[in-house]
Amino acid sequence: MTGVCTILAKLVARDGEGATHLLEVEVGGAPSLAAARTIARAVTGSNLVKTAIFGRDANWGRVLCAAGYSGADFDPGKADIYLKSSAGTVQVAADGGGLAFPEDLAKAILAEENVFIQIELKQGDATAKAWGCDFSYEYVKINADYRT
Repeated sequence: MTGVCTILAKLVARDGEGATHLLEVEVGGAPSLAAARTIARAVTGSNLVKTAIFGRDANWGRVLCAAGYSGADFDPGKADIYLKSSAGTVQVAADGGGLAFPEDLAKAILAEENVFIQIELKQGDATAKAWGCDFSYEYVKINADYRT
């Protein structure tokens, strides 16, 4: 049942109006399951993260900021952030700070339809995932051009 629900959740997220990317966020090493879930949902729901994914911008600061304003209790100074897709993997932050990374690889990763953000908090054993989509020009057009 969990497998079917996961597939359906991904399909719903991928089918967003004007979406060009499926975004999967996994938070690991969280102090609690509630914290992991809260952070994963905040990152997938962040307008700034969604626009960064659409723009192929490896903006780790937006990811960490969304985790921070989620309200979950964690130490951002311990967080590592990775971007992944079928094009490869790149670590963009370690211990709460940015790293030098190959921009061309990061852009290639973010150009893929399915983008995975892994956040390792290193503060416990809990893990959670959330799914969402990017904000594209088409998303804005669709949602700006109709009236209810």
